[in-house]
Amino acid sequence: MEASAALASRAIGAGFFTIFGAIWLGIWSHRSYGWQPAILALIAVVAGAILVAAWRQYQANRLAHETQAETPERKAAARIFNIVNVTQWVLILVVGNVLANIGLGDWVLAAAMLIIGLHFFPLAKAFQNPQLVWTGAALSVVAIVYPFVVPGGPANPLGCLAAGLILWASAVRALVAKPL
Repeated sequence: MEASAALASRAIGAGFFTIFGAIWLGIWSHRSYGWQPAILALIAVVAGAILVAAWRQYQANRLAHETQAETPERKAAARIFNIVNVTQWVLILVVGNVLANIGLGDWVLAAAMLIIGLHFFPLAKAFQNPQLVWTGAALSVVAIVYPFVVPGGPANPLGCLAAGLILWASAVRALVAKPL
């Protein structure tokens, strides 16, 4: 993929990472402190700054991205993206409901985090972006480990904090890394 098109694609990914990272951080904040306006404002300001940087990078490389969008490789990657994401959301809903219905509701967020982490592996291959492997691995490791090492197990909001920070770090990395 042309470097300029890759920069636009990474900017799109950074936008998704930023939004979902902010959601994880919002869950962490709520579970840790309730709805504290100052913490939520900080999350919103940082997310806004990353989104502005992503938007600027996308706009600067939009034409190259649009040109590449019609290639067979990009169409195949888009198809894989759709299949992986639909599968991810179905799994999160099914596993979350099963856990909640068998009395293991505290495990829903850890399970969702693991499913989200695992979904990055096929996307890394589809988009030829090895950085997604690191994001997926980091989320998966946190999801597997944190319930067993923090007080309160899977109910502890530190897992959500870690997930949000991993996604934000991945967003920033996507914006500053040179395309391969």
